[in-house]
Amino acid sequence: MSKHYQILIVGGGNAGISVAAQLLIKQRNLQIAIIDPAEKHYYQPAWTLVGGGAFDIQKTERSEASVIPKGVTWIKEKVESFSPETNSLKTDKSDAITYDYLIVAPGIQLNWNAIKGLPEALGKNGVSSNYSFKTAPYTFELIKGLKKGKAIFHNPETPVKCGGAPHKIMYLAADYFRKHGVLNQIDIQYWSGAAKLFAVPKYEKTLLEVVKRGNIDLHLSQKLIEIDGENKRALFQSMTDETETTWVDYDIMHVTPPQSAPDFIRQSDLANAAGWIDVDAATLQHVRFSNIFGLGDAAGLPISKTGAAIRKQAPVVVANLLSLINNQKMAGVYTGYTSCPLVTGYGKLVLAEFDYNNNPMETFPFDQSKERWSMYQLKKKVLPWLYWNKILTGKA
Repeated sequence: MSKHYQILIVGGGNAGISVAAQLLIKQRNLQIAIIDPAEKHYYQPAWTLVGGGAFDIQKTERSEASVIPKGVTWIKEKVESFSPETNSLKTDKSDAITYDYLIVAPGIQLNWNAIKGLPEALGKNGVSSNYSFKTAPYTFELIKGLKKGKAIFHNPETPVKCGGAPHKIMYLAADYFRKHGVLNQIDIQYWSGAAKLFAVPKYEKTLLEVVKRGNIDLHLSQKLIEIDGENKRALFQSMTDETETTWVDYDIMHVTPPQSAPDFIRQSDLANAAGWIDVDAATLQHVRFSNIFGLGDAAGLPISKTGAAIRKQAPVVVANLLSLINNQKMAGVYTGYTSCPLVTGYGKLVLAEFDYNNNPMETFPFDQSKERWSMYQLKKKVLPWLYWNKILTGKA
């Protein structure tokens, strides 16, 4: 196997695969390799619906081999370190793989161990997470089995992929409890490291009404630091006063793990001070190494980390990289567009779309802050099809 590639892509998720596919559509003779050790490729946006019992988790999993674009070399290895000065990187199996151009899109790292007791409690003790293929179905088991008691839904203090996911499952649970006549018997609480429920006021206004409808208690600026699974209780620390801690009993608890860029990014010369890939917010070109681009969840961009954001970032990286290769001026600009399809109940969804400045950037000719059945169908039926058939093949 050649150890030098014209274009080397780190990450075989949504970002890496779609960029590779789009590049080959634009210029068939490009020599591209993708580095990713994963055997499986997942459509993770559906895991919220899995946790709500409304989607088959088996339909979210395919083999990684099946999504690698034809004509792209797949290097099934794990990146360990970068040497951008020599245009090379090291993997667990190769001392040096070199490149002319590098695209870094390794996704986000789930730090389960950052919360004491979480790894031991997860998947039992009433503790679940839709951020894991293994435990997302357990979430629905817990919701279905609860007739009375306390249900806690947690959001960490770090950025997370799909920022709405930690509370979307809470709205589905509240709707499930209502439909089964037990909502009044259940104390639903949201414990979040964020200072607000949602960053964009237009959509937050609707979500606060959904919270009211579900009799949900909000506890904001709270950091989860420990789970005592055997005794079904969780320890939270105030983000405004670190001396203030609270043990909270629960019957069921949905946890979102703290998240960060992968360690091999954080510890590299590619990272900014916060550990994310240091790219220009408009061009997505690395601020120090001109032949490197970054996109997706690991990119240091002040925006929600979503698949919808990647869909707008990928064409910018493709256009600017091809301009660089052809000695032309880069014209691709990313405006910070992202989208959060906020499920607010079964058959109800608020489609939040906005930019870097949290200004709405809506697609449809109606008020998207209202809950709609049509938008729920878009999430459940249209978007998964679009992902597998159009986005990963570079056609959308």
